[in-house]
Amino acid sequence: MKKAIQLIGFTLLLVVIVVLVRTFMHTPNENEATDHQASGMPLLEVDNQSVVKHLSESIQFKTISYTVDAVPGADFGRFVGWMQSTYPDVFATLETQELTKASSESSASELPDFKQYSLLLKWQGSDASLKPILLSAHYDVVPVPPSTESLWQHPPFDGYVDDEYIWGRGTLDDKSAVIALLESVSSLIKSNAKPQRTVYLSLTHDEELGSPKGATQVTDYLLQQGIEVEWSLDEGSFLLDGFMPGIEPAIASINVAEKGYATAELTVKGKGGHSSMPPPKTTVGILSEAIYKLQSTQMPGGLNGVSAKMFDVLSRYMSFQNRIFFSNQWMFGGLLESKMAEDGFTNALLRTTTAPTMLSAGVKDNILPMTAVGIVNFRLHPRNSIEDVLKHIETVVDDERVKVRLKEHHAASKTSSYDTKGFSAIASSARIVYGDIIVTPGITVAGTDSSQYQRVAKDNYRFNPMKIGNEDLSGFHGVNERISIENMKQAVLFYRELMVNSAKMK
Repeated sequence: MKKAIQLIGFTLLLVVIVVLVRTFMHTPNENEATDHQASGMPLLEVDNQSVVKHLSESIQFKTISYTVDAVPGADFGRFVGWMQSTYPDVFATLETQELTKASSESSASELPDFKQYSLLLKWQGSDASLKPILLSAHYDVVPVPPSTESLWQHPPFDGYVDDEYIWGRGTLDDKSAVIALLESVSSLIKSNAKPQRTVYLSLTHDEELGSPKGATQVTDYLLQQGIEVEWSLDEGSFLLDGFMPGIEPAIASINVAEKGYATAELTVKGKGGHSSMPPPKTTVGILSEAIYKLQSTQMPGGLNGVSAKMFDVLSRYMSFQNRIFFSNQWMFGGLLESKMAEDGFTNALLRTTTAPTMLSAGVKDNILPMTAVGIVNFRLHPRNSIEDVLKHIETVVDDERVKVRLKEHHAASKTSSYDTKGFSAIASSARIVYGDIIVTPGITVAGTDSSQYQRVAKDNYRFNPMKIGNEDLSGFHGVNERISIENMKQAVLFYRELMVNSAKMK
């Protein structure tokens, strides 16, 4: 008995030692902060006044995406004209590709009234052996509900500027990136820089609708021309400041994948009648049970793949207590994943999420509805397929009275490599401009134009070079959207450094 107790004690001591040693060793890798070098060209002086003026002017064009079937308003054409007149050197040096000559299979080219609101600009490189890169941003914006206009500190389409911020719809999503790209290219042209690697700029007009015409037609054109892109960079994440409690450096999450999208319509039909004589379960009751089952039984998740890599990097900057769990997942993996699932942000990185969003049933409180319909939205983790979602619904609901129809859907993106020169160039450019930051691969939980670009690009990355905090989140598709003047300066510097490095500017 004594020997058994001693053995147990020795085993526990050994476990404690292993846990502590692994925790002490779980610290930032030394090369993460030193694996970048400047391009060799001095960082340019950014004309803040010009950048701010141009972003402010761009916000004043109401390039609002309403529905897929709606014809873009007059401001879309005016905005394209404004870009051409504001950046004449860019449009004189870069060649505008004629997207309307893309394959007739394109959904956009089948529309007789289609106009080239999206632009694909080509900056020809001198070395044809180098595959081109593609930098993208979109200039369409989501509507501002009239009921929320009074909540804005400054009118959403005035482009108001104060001492620190530019205000208005599109300052974060995503006209700021459009302007930063154009400003950086313009500055390089004025300094007589010339690329060895061809650079494409894709400026799209319907990303907020899923790019049925814009990025789709850009990609169709590149496919038709037989052009394979080495890598693309689009929106998807930002330099996140203060998002992770206990982590002080800002986090540059360069996302290498994005989630898929599926909307399921659940329908229950029954007999109508008077509410005074209801059946044991009404159509609303049956539907409610089905939705409850789906929401309470989430699809399986797990801290693996890109998510595992992301938190392996981030956890090295956490407190000793938190590092214990992340560095010893062999022991605490289940507990860790359970805790992460309680938070909306981290849960979305672990699994395909389930979100009931719409309900439709009766027309009067004393009439039994003959039909009840519920809408459930799923955001697919790269590990799951559309078929996985359908099977999950069938298994969890397990009720023949509930009919399921899959509406809009598309698979998750492929996962790009984060061990490439492209990823390294993006990471290095961010570190050169912002200094001591944490760089990690990640997953975009929403959709971007990259879902189209993956058809022509070997790797697709998603990162906006602007620093945001928790206080900025309400501006995305919400109220009081704004971006700091300093952010715009840094974004111009980032794109300039990225192009100089990646396109081998001379």
